Amino acid sequence: MNKLHNYIQGAWTLGNGQGKALHNAVTGDIITYATTDGLDFAEILQYGRDKGGKALRKMTFQERGLMLKALALHLHEKRKSFYELSYKTGATKVDSWIDIEGGIGNLFANASLRRQFPDQPYYVDGEHARLSKEGTFIGHHIMVPKKGVAVHINAFNFPIWGMLEKCAVNWLAGVPAVVKPATITSFLTEAMAREIIQSGILPEGALQLICGSAGDMLDHVESQDVVTFTGSASTGRMLKAHPRIIQEAVPFNMEADSLNCAILGEDAVPGTDEFHLFIKEVTREMTVKCGQKCTAIRRIMVPEKLVEDVQIALGQSLSKMTIGDPSLKEVRMGALAGQEQVKEVKERVAELTRNAEIVYGDFGAIEVLGADASKGAFMKPMLLRQDNPFVHTEAHDIEAFGPVSTIMPYKNLDEAIQLANMGKGSLCSSIATFDDEIAREYILGAASHHGRILVLNRESAVESTGHGSPMPMLVHGGPGRAGGGEEMGGVRGVKHYMQRCAIQGTPTTLSHVTQVFQPGAKYKETPVHPFRKHFEELEIGETVFTHKHTVTEADIVNFANVSGDNFYAHMDATSLDGTIFEQRVAHGYFILSKAAGLFVDPKKGPVLLNYGLEECRFIKPVYPGATIGVKFTVKEKVNQEKKDEEDIAKGIVKFFVDVYDETGESVAVATILTMVKKINQE
Repeated sequence: MNKLHNYIQGAWTLGNGQGKALHNAVTGDIITYATTDGLDFAEILQYGRDKGGKALRKMTFQERGLMLKALALHLHEKRKSFYELSYKTGATKVDSWIDIEGGIGNLFANASLRRQFPDQPYYVDGEHARLSKEGTFIGHHIMVPKKGVAVHINAFNFPIWGMLEKCAVNWLAGVPAVVKPATITSFLTEAMAREIIQSGILPEGALQLICGSAGDMLDHVESQDVVTFTGSASTGRMLKAHPRIIQEAVPFNMEADSLNCAILGEDAVPGTDEFHLFIKEVTREMTVKCGQKCTAIRRIMVPEKLVEDVQIALGQSLSKMTIGDPSLKEVRMGALAGQEQVKEVKERVAELTRNAEIVYGDFGAIEVLGADASKGAFMKPMLLRQDNPFVHTEAHDIEAFGPVSTIMPYKNLDEAIQLANMGKGSLCSSIATFDDEIAREYILGAASHHGRILVLNRESAVESTGHGSPMPMLVHGGPGRAGGGEEMGGVRGVKHYMQRCAIQGTPTTLSHVTQVFQPGAKYKETPVHPFRKHFEELEIGETVFTHKHTVTEADIVNFANVSGDNFYAHMDATSLDGTIFEQRVAHGYFILSKAAGLFVDPKKGPVLLNYGLEECRFIKPVYPGATIGVKFTVKEKVNQEKKDEEDIAKGIVKFFVDVYDETGESVAVATILTMVKKINQE
């Protein structure tokens, strides 16, 4: 008997018994069986903590990011091999592309995110806090990987994307994962997991896979673990209330199916680009993945005078949908994931139509291309209409998780906002309008109830990823019914898997702990200029005290001539009454430029180039006669990988520039970035 394997404790393992039959959504045939009976979930979680966690925590963010990049490149080469299996979930080629290549793309995006993190296993969060008068006692925040596992309980609609978009984030943070995909489509997740494990790119224990029931797994989670859930709101609430989750205060990130909405702006009348885009977007969100998307448009808000126009246009657009075998290029909409989903959608539609009418589609005979409608999990798109959505609120409470959506009218934008918010929290909303004031008013009124809002118009549509596409660098989640969680979101998402700790001590101690120079720390004076040293030779806190320069009026005039900056405070002493300046003041950028002249070692050496300026502040006015010097300190080092064999091995060194005057007070501070060559060029 063909059964799916579970990948646990470093080996592919079968569960006991026959398990649950998994069906081809198109033909109804049994593909395989899945079971987790007999697995010890306590040992599985502990193995992840001990084996995978320890290995990942030893790696720096740069190493973890490069690991993700290598995995993404490997899977990109293998991506075509997953499509044939994806078709069996009912997904068309476009649906499969979102799942497979979208998931791999998420790995690429998070790999690139490594550049926003230090070359350390931890993250220094924000700026230091001065806690004492003399500055000898400061505070800071550091974030370290949690010493647990990320337990991902995923939905059936995106078997690959659901795993990769979550794991990319926890792996970058330094935390291993135990993935429990929805059983019905877990055969596709298992295929991807096999390729990941076979690649050998991840450290052992970084990924474990459970194909079947989660059993008593949640009974064994601990406070250092993180649980994420994607699926129905009712199931999510049940899991979130698990006694162990509450007892151990386990972070629980919930991304639940929600009643997302699309609003047609009052300016988007028939004939405008925005009207056309709106019809196209609603049609797409109803039919991509057969509407089995947590972000799909369930409620369609339309100015009451345009309801008939929208109903007709959507009906015409939906009528062009070719339903059938998703592997055929002519097919625009495949099958639902299984007969259970078809049955559930029918039940929800029956509830919705107690007070609403069906204006397009039905549950009658269905014509499909290249398949047998009686065997596959096929259904037609269905458009409902609710003319009194403030009284009959079913569409704001009940979700049919399929190609089903409800049109409802609004009188003005205030009503549209009220209707949108009656969904009690959703993952996303969109508004089609070319009027930026309408967009602004809608966003400010609806943002409290939505995790993401898309403004769709003729300009954004050129490159827009659409209503239902979460992006790796933006948070994905929503308040209320949507679960109240957040995932992805660039740096924000990574922080979900890390513990923030406030640290206190002297600037010198915290400089050593964080490996970032803190203002007020002891300097490490060096007779050798830092520009004469290679990347590996530089130490945090190494400082050069430069020669000094006395600023003159000639400096101010010459800089004004060179730069063209003739601002009155620099050039006209008669205009200073009522200002903060006592006399003509030196240009801030002259001070910074002169500082560079003081701290730069001009000879050829390991420094390849000035990479940029990260921050700059002009603190105190500098008048003619003031004498300035510079304390030039190694602040932070960030490793860089070689792009190819011909590339120079190098890293980025951040220098803290403290320009001070004859009183010893700082007049300007800045952080400059330099690209520095390494000794080892291998």
